[in-house]
Amino acid sequence: MLKINEIFYSIQGESTHVGLPTVFVRTTGCNLRCTYCDTTYSYYEGEDQGLEQILAQITSYGTKYVCITGGEPLLQKEIFSLMKTLCDRDFEVSLETSGSKKIDDVDSRVKIILDVKTPDSGAANSFLVENLAHANSKTEFKFVLCSQKDFDWSENFCRQHDLFKKFVVLYSPSFGKIEPQWLAQNILTKNSHARLQLQLHKYIWLPETRGV
Repeated sequence: MLKINEIFYSIQGESTHVGLPTVFVRTTGCNLRCTYCDTTYSYYEGEDQGLEQILAQITSYGTKYVCITGGEPLLQKEIFSLMKTLCDRDFEVSLETSGSKKIDDVDSRVKIILDVKTPDSGAANSFLVENLAHANSKTEFKFVLCSQKDFDWSENFCRQHDLFKKFVVLYSPSFGKIEPQWLAQNILTKNSHARLQLQLHKYIWLPETRGV
């Protein structure tokens, strides 16, 4: 059984799958409390669901893209079985995780989006550096930036760990805290190799969903 906050169908707003119709499976529970979190309702709300019940809901939408998100999905050990089963059934699966939990048991077919928490996130130093050893060619690194300090810190982190040469690195402006234009200018003037990522779902918000 998994404690599920919500399962819904929407447009993927982040990662290199941005723009694709996707089924989102949001798990309940999170070990972090980020300052910009827009899904605080997922901390505690949810109901227990079995694997077949979850799979039936996902299949009903008729898309091959599934995003496992939270909260923090890796807090529940049963999530690994769900991801493996989805991959076995030829779904393209992505996982949104904070990087504060070990990813070594995640099926290698899953696209892992590792969210590295910056100083102004309120969850600095939560990232497990050991996860870098388990990243593969599909792994993408996401940084949500709130300030110049966050930008400079992210640049240092990426260069220290040679992320730009090995992986897709995504920089997102924290919605409502810094302007996308400001971040774009920083990427250009500082000769960063990060990819600017706007949270597309913030701009095309669909009233039948609470979040992505």
